[in-house]
Amino acid sequence: MRRLRWQILVVLATLVIVAVLLLSQQPVLTPTLPQAAPGGVYTEGLVGSLGRLNPLLDWNNPADRDIDRLVFSGLIKFDSHGLPQPDLAESWGTTPDGLIYNFSLRPNAEWQDGTPVTSDDVIFTIDLIKSSSLFPQDIRDLWGQIDVKKLNDKNLKFTLPEPFAPFLDYTTFGVLPKHILESTVPDQLANAQFNIKPTGTGPYKFDHLIVSNGQITGVVLTINENYYGQKPFIQQVVFRYYPDSKSAYDAFDQGEVLGISQLTADVLSQALGNVNLSVYTSQLPQMSIILLNLNNNEVKFLQNANVRRALLLGLNRDYIVSSLLQGEAIIADGPIMPGSWAHYDGLERIGYDPEGAVSLLKGEGYVIPATGGSVRSKDNEALNFTLVHPDDPLHTQIAQAIQQEWAQIGVQVNLQPVPYNQMIPTYLGPRSYQAALADLNLARTPDPDPYPFWHQAEATGGQNYSQWNNPSASEYLEQARTETDFTIRTRLYRNFQVVFAKELPSLPLYYPVFSYGIDGQVRGVQSAATLYDTSDRLAFINDWYLVTRRALEQTPGPTVGP
Repeated sequence: MRRLRWQILVVLATLVIVAVLLLSQQPVLTPTLPQAAPGGVYTEGLVGSLGRLNPLLDWNNPADRDIDRLVFSGLIKFDSHGLPQPDLAESWGTTPDGLIYNFSLRPNAEWQDGTPVTSDDVIFTIDLIKSSSLFPQDIRDLWGQIDVKKLNDKNLKFTLPEPFAPFLDYTTFGVLPKHILESTVPDQLANAQFNIKPTGTGPYKFDHLIVSNGQITGVVLTINENYYGQKPFIQQVVFRYYPDSKSAYDAFDQGEVLGISQLTADVLSQALGNVNLSVYTSQLPQMSIILLNLNNNEVKFLQNANVRRALLLGLNRDYIVSSLLQGEAIIADGPIMPGSWAHYDGLERIGYDPEGAVSLLKGEGYVIPATGGSVRSKDNEALNFTLVHPDDPLHTQIAQAIQQEWAQIGVQVNLQPVPYNQMIPTYLGPRSYQAALADLNLARTPDPDPYPFWHQAEATGGQNYSQWNNPSASEYLEQARTETDFTIRTRLYRNFQVVFAKELPSLPLYYPVFSYGIDGQVRGVQSAATLYDTSDRLAFINDWYLVTRRALEQTPGPTVGP
């Protein structure tokens, strides 16, 4: 009996050990982080007012473009580095000579009413662009030179008159539905009912307008179930219009909205201090610069590269950005924006060095006259010139700071404020200036293409306002805008930037930035380094979410060795 009892105990102990070993190898259920789930309403305070919800008519209305960005699609889109990505077109290709581009539309692309998207819609939209007086003339002219041919319902061929690598920039136009608008006369497009009840192909579709006291105060969008791409998580997006950033921020404070489309300087400090608001800042495609007229005989000294370098060394751009712009800018080291695929990060960064500036000027023979005064001269030629600048408060402050900083190195600058809309027709266009504080606007052109501003062929009648005539730089620019291989183009633009940094035909100041705010409870928000258009802040809205769910994840237990 004693021996049998021990045998039973041994069996029981063995069973217990086997059970423990088996249990130890079973998956263990552990909670995971919250996962995005469909649902919720995102309401944004949109600075501006409703014009026309039509991508061919929103050129001058950022508020319309924000909404159109979600309702319509282009053939392609660009990422924050300026590289093309598929959109309505799932693929495209070009011939080695860069003259022919073939596009294939997504087979599952549909309009929000369920009608398939076809090549006819694309051709119809391009015809509207060419015939509409409301579209910019240069874009109309470009499309007027391109032969567009339908290969079949989902494939098109574009034939260019000459190679033009930035052509892809022009294929981001929002495609319009032919079956809805074909009976509309182009000149009557601006008055079409479609503009307040649009049908597009984007991730969201128009639902209804919000009207209060007879005024349109907002727009409501809902998920487009026919969307060809990743469906958004947020079920409904509501835009409410406000006249300025302060009004939109006050609405956020009162819990009326979850986002603010733009945070201007007057509310930015408040926004940064609000624990419930996440502030996002992105670089804008605009460069503030001091243009120097290198072909003006009244200021021949500007033709000297060392004098130009001394002028840049004598500029305290950190002060301009931190104090006058309240930090809302990035110092510019060259003519191509940081973050762009074409930007060369190895450029020399020239900081504020007034002593170095004086040393350079002395090396070129410029001295302070012994007879008195504080203006440097050489052979009785004083370092004295006129700087024209826009007459608004910000540009005036910047111009005054430049004047004071250059005075410290013995350069006398006379300021001439002019109306902003007169800068180009009166001064830059006819080259009737000595130096100018100006803004080069590169919006909606992700391809950098510095050709118009710096190629020698543009010195007369074009946008090369400095009249810089450098054969090497011009050759790099010419090749880069005709070459379709991005690797080769990157190398060419690097070479151009090196020449520019050495010659400094004009003096880059800064790239402004754009700030906007989104409530911290909105998750999945990504900030793009560069906004080629302010509507690009909504480029990743499909990833945003308000509703979460928790899932249990099976974690394998420890492995038992042999």
